[in-house]
Amino acid sequence: MSLLQQILAYNSISIIGMAKNSGKTVCLNHLLSELKTTKRKIAVTSVGIDGEKTDLVTHTEKPEIELSFGTIFQTSEYHYRQKLLTANILALSETSTSLGRLVSAQVLIPGKVILSGPSTSSGVKNFLEKMSLFGADLMIVDGALSRKSHASPLLTDGLIISVGTSLAPDLNTIIQKTSTLYTLMQIPEFQTNFALDLMQKEGGVFAITEDGYTSLDIPSSLLTDKYRDQFFSQGTVIFVSGILTDMMLNFLKSQPEIKNTILIVKDFTKIFVTPMVLHLFQSKGGKLFVLKKPNLLAVTVNPIAPSGFKIPSEILKDAMKHVFNVPVYDVMIDSNQ
Repeated sequence: MSLLQQILAYNSISIIGMAKNSGKTVCLNHLLSELKTTKRKIAVTSVGIDGEKTDLVTHTEKPEIELSFGTIFQTSEYHYRQKLLTANILALSETSTSLGRLVSAQVLIPGKVILSGPSTSSGVKNFLEKMSLFGADLMIVDGALSRKSHASPLLTDGLIISVGTSLAPDLNTIIQKTSTLYTLMQIPEFQTNFALDLMQKEGGVFAITEDGYTSLDIPSSLLTDKYRDQFFSQGTVIFVSGILTDMMLNFLKSQPEIKNTILIVKDFTKIFVTPMVLHLFQSKGGKLFVLKKPNLLAVTVNPIAPSGFKIPSEILKDAMKHVFNVPVYDVMIDSNQ
């Protein structure tokens, strides 16, 4: 079964790269090209910035994003003005990002565009809802696996992970890092009637009770030491709307309440902890949950790093099949499979 066939059963998917130059944009372009042969109406955006010709950090060349006739896209005003295509504006967002308002538009004459869409979970939710109203029946969110990202791409129905040799300079380390990620992806969901509301929270720490949830007036999990006396003021079930780091787990595992502590985050993309610290937190009795588990559809690989380091495609694919237990593709050579 091809990668295209893997996604056609879904209304929305996200593509997340494990590192820069992982092949995420190549995967996106491959799917956009293949989808031209179907009758699906496509909408696409990015929770970061994707489609620049040159990476602003590494100064390496990047694949640009090409959109075909009829494709709907959402990007910032700043990057909309730089587009190399002709489009009809469908809507402008009421709120602005650091790059201006979000422009939703439909391609009239194909060409290239830089995507810089919603930067929050509520923005991703709004994108999915708005694109459905515009008639899109397959929405693609170019996601992020970054401490800087506030958006949760896992509001989509399915997920594709892109893994490249840029992740590490040897296969064993790549396997170790991807195995750690897969372990985080298996963290169970916390069952609550308020999950959708909590997914929209963009900052702060909350206590969850049988009746609902309440803010603990802690602006960030990164301010653990400053607000240490407030964590258990409303019970031991705690939701962190931002990222989770070793700092918070180290604090919680040393507290008397640790045996009854239930810690909840939005999804695995918010977890930035080392395996040892997580193990110690859990061995002390702490429990970790997510609001949303990913529906992993496939993995794509990029066997060549910008540094020149290369692993034969079939070897890398086989290793990732053993780690993730889902179909694995090198879209540069597997297009006809």
